[in-house]
Amino acid sequence: MAFASTSSNTTCTNLIPTHSLSSSTKKGFNSNSFSSSSSSTSNSFSFFSRKYKTTKRTKCALQSPPSISANSWNLLQKASAIALDAIENTLLEREKKHPLPKTVDPNVQIAGNFFPVPETPVHHCLPVEGTIPDDIDGVYLRNGANPMFEPTSGHHLFDGDGMIYAVKFDNGSASYACRFTETQRLVQERAYGKPVFPKAIGELHGHSGIAKLLLFHARGLCGLVDHSQGIGVANAGLVYFNNRLLAMSEDDLPYEVRVTQTGDLKTVGRFDFNGQLKSTMIAHPKVDPVSGELFALSYDVIKKPYLKYFRFSPDGHKSDDVAINLGGPTMVHDFAMTENFVVVPDHQVVFKMSEMITGGSPVVYDKEKVSRFGVLDKYAGDDSGIKWFEVPDCFCFHLWNAWEEPEIDEVVVIGSCMTPADSIFNDSHEQLKSVLSEIRLNLKTGESTRRAIISPENDVNLEAGMVNKNLLGRKSKYAYLAIADPWPKVSGFAKVDLSTGEITKFIYGDEKYGGEPLFLPRETNSKSEDDGHILSFVHDEKTSKSELQIVNAITLQLEATVKLPSRVPYGFHGTFVSAKSLATQA
Repeated sequence: MAFASTSSNTTCTNLIPTHSLSSSTKKGFNSNSFSSSSSSTSNSFSFFSRKYKTTKRTKCALQSPPSISANSWNLLQKASAIALDAIENTLLEREKKHPLPKTVDPNVQIAGNFFPVPETPVHHCLPVEGTIPDDIDGVYLRNGANPMFEPTSGHHLFDGDGMIYAVKFDNGSASYACRFTETQRLVQERAYGKPVFPKAIGELHGHSGIAKLLLFHARGLCGLVDHSQGIGVANAGLVYFNNRLLAMSEDDLPYEVRVTQTGDLKTVGRFDFNGQLKSTMIAHPKVDPVSGELFALSYDVIKKPYLKYFRFSPDGHKSDDVAINLGGPTMVHDFAMTENFVVVPDHQVVFKMSEMITGGSPVVYDKEKVSRFGVLDKYAGDDSGIKWFEVPDCFCFHLWNAWEEPEIDEVVVIGSCMTPADSIFNDSHEQLKSVLSEIRLNLKTGESTRRAIISPENDVNLEAGMVNKNLLGRKSKYAYLAIADPWPKVSGFAKVDLSTGEITKFIYGDEKYGGEPLFLPRETNSKSEDDGHILSFVHDEKTSKSELQIVNAITLQLEATVKLPSRVPYGFHGTFVSAKSLATQA
């Protein structure tokens, strides 16, 4: 489809600097080149050409000289730092003698367009092919993992520092910026000059993982780092609630990030809802489109209660925690809600810290456990009324929607069932499959059923996506989901009729790959559920250039392509904040 460049109602006074994007892609790290030097310069990224030959060394904006550094340490702290660094260097040398599994090998996990990028300040008046729809007015934001420092050992994609990529729309014109979320972890590592916080998935394996935990706590006792202010990376989810944009990962409190009038991003800080939130919060809270409330979970891998449920009123007042009784610490990455219930998964991916003692990973697939879903009243004061439904061999990393069908006493849950369940955390010889499924929970009989929504001959791996947010918790006809093929890349997205299984695909283009599709409804009360647009960041692996594609959700025709000034790595989840909402930011 041919496009002509459009003019903008916005007067553009600056030009986008011309520079090669191909210098910011890397095929992989040399496993023998990891540095453990305390110099931030020696640990800064190397960016590579399309032929993956080193062209220059670039420092991220956040790697400028920190305001607090090792220069403020006393003599005892400096001696402690030298001793602990020497122990760490010895540990790293021993690790190099053993090959890393692909699930934590930086050469695999952050190769190609998964490789990190430096910050990009705001660039206005971006080139546009086609016409940006008039109803798109606000900012599209997507979160992702973007390690500030080159990994010194094991690294999983989920371990990277949070970076938000933002395209702001204003009267048919678009601007772009990307910034790190300045977590306490990132700020302290910047000051230290190298990564010192343990990576939850990439490094915490076996005896070396235990040693790194001990090193981290030793540095804390010596006053070299402060782990009391959180250890999270804020790289997974984004939600706009009560006039605040929150960046989240399930290992910490959320971080508040402000979108400036120019389209830049500024981290406000770690956000505890004015002292009300005392625990971590998962990265997939749910905003009820009718009540305006926020519903969330928190899980703990060490102590009981292993899972807590809570909610916030539209003006940010938190309920009491509801402790949900689980048999052991369990990964609960996502959940679902209906008009009256929350649906909580209790699946077979669990945490067993004792596995580290025997040399294994604490993230374990428990074959003896039967997956189940709990249905709890949204306004319950405790978990005494929760109803559990066994759903064997079902691991849903993400749930797309849920609703009630009271005439038959059933709760319907839509999710992607992934096998092998732990394949994204542990090496597996089985090919990953993610099957879009309808799970029915009968409140009267206590029985469950599960069926694949798409017929086997048309089935594809569908992971990451959403339904119309105005129908969250209500019956929806369509879901918009990433086509994860070839895994872990995303070649396009699918619009799926959840009742018939009919699937319509939109492919980004030859050697073009993207991520999660975001459905942006045209109006809150549109007559047609699919009246809106799909937005997705897309990267062209032939040219090493990135763009934002805007697709009509009814016709699946490309309406506009925004050309971006720098590469956007493949990432995680996003949101859209309207111009009206931006005007009322806290």
